[in-house]
Amino acid sequence: MGTVIAKNIVKRKPGYLYYVDSKGNVCEAKMARGGRKKKK
Repeated sequence: MGTVIAKNIVKRKPGYLYYVDSKGNVCEAKMARGGRKKKK
C-alpha cells in the first residue's frame, strides 16, 4: 500500500489515473472505463 506524501499538488481530471513513476514524476494515464459512473 502506498503512502500519501502531499495533497492537492496536481489538478486532477475525471477519467484519468495518476501515479508516481520510477523517476519520481507524477504521471497521468487514461482509465479504461473513463471514470464514468455505472448504469443501473
